Amino acid sequence: MRISPLSPEDPSELGGYELLGRIGQGGMGQVYLGESPGGERAAVKVIRPSIVDSGTRERFAQEVEILKTVWGARIAALLDADPEADPPWLATEYVEGLDLRRHADSHGPLPAVLTAALGATLAEALATVHKQGLLHRDLKPGNVLLGPNGPKIIDFGLAVFTESSVSLTSPNTVVGTPSCMPPEQANGEKPLTRAVDVYALGAVLLFAACGHYPYRADHIQALFHRITDPATAPDLSGAPAELVPLLTAMLAHRAPERPDLGEVVRQCRALIEAEGLKVAQARRRLTNYTATPAHLLDELLTVPRNDDSSTAHPAPSAAASAEAEPSRQPNVRPPASSSRASGEAEAGTAEGAEQGARAHGRSAAGPLARPGGSRDRAGRRAPLRSAQARITAQRLREAYAARTPF
Repeated sequence: MRISPLSPEDPSELGGYELLGRIGQGGMGQVYLGESPGGERAAVKVIRPSIVDSGTRERFAQEVEILKTVWGARIAALLDADPEADPPWLATEYVEGLDLRRHADSHGPLPAVLTAALGATLAEALATVHKQGLLHRDLKPGNVLLGPNGPKIIDFGLAVFTESSVSLTSPNTVVGTPSCMPPEQANGEKPLTRAVDVYALGAVLLFAACGHYPYRADHIQALFHRITDPATAPDLSGAPAELVPLLTAMLAHRAPERPDLGEVVRQCRALIEAEGLKVAQARRRLTNYTATPAHLLDELLTVPRNDDSSTAHPAPSAAASAEAEPSRQPNVRPPASSSRASGEAEAGTAEGAEQGARAHGRSAAGPLARPGGSRDRAGRRAPLRSAQARITAQRLREAYAARTPF
């Protein structure tokens, strides 16, 4: 996940969460990495003060109420929220790792068996959401985080109750991500059914396996036309042959022709077992293939002591980065030492990161290191928002992402 330092204008604390860095932003506001007094990390979403009005607060409050009803092992949980605060905020479980889109952009498509493992995992997660009377409505690669304990779904901001009129958007407005949007959603049809999430999951799996979406166009109008045209079939070029029947069914133009999520799980399971694996084995391979080492975020956010802060640390050469990068063989489970680095680029093995840190006069922070700042010799904690913290974070981004910036 993208991490960047706080700016001087950012708050240092919200709702008891100490803010450590920025992890994303959108039209509605900013998302920060926060930490509770007990050390629990959270993604803290804040509405931009410039757009806060009664309507915004109402929609934000609806989002919070919906998030309270969503639960499941593969769902990033709501931790706390205050829609009436100034500014309004909510905190959800922080999942340390790349989202599927960034992982695919950095490392290429997943092998077919790992795509099937991802499909079974996400289909089961969405089925749990549907049992709670909800639809996601905006499932996309960017909303699938590849964490150390497996993939998790985030961002239920567009979720709606399937059996009520609750909506977070104005009437006659099409919302969602067009590249993963089914025809009925693109046409503005209501009410939407569970098949909308089946289609979106099919688009996510196609992207995971091939690196592209069902429909592509240069302009948004042309894209909507292709999506809604029943005569235009989805582009499955590059899809592994064993996945084509399932993807074809999930991306069917008509919602009733798509399989339910239970059938998606069964077909993914059959594909995995045809490779001589159990589903649990395939899921473990998926996690090992995509997970990031836990130490890198601690390293990124650690402020050095004043006595060593004046030394500049040049970024390693591209050749050195290439040497540190572990090999990636399709359908082969990478060893534990080859887990992915946090951020948008692969930094190499944990051992390599440790060696690189020592080469630059630092020690890589371990999993138990306290993020957000080191302590000086008197035991006082360095300020999180100091200029030195931002300089250090920039140096670390350069050192551990020489080829692709965080």
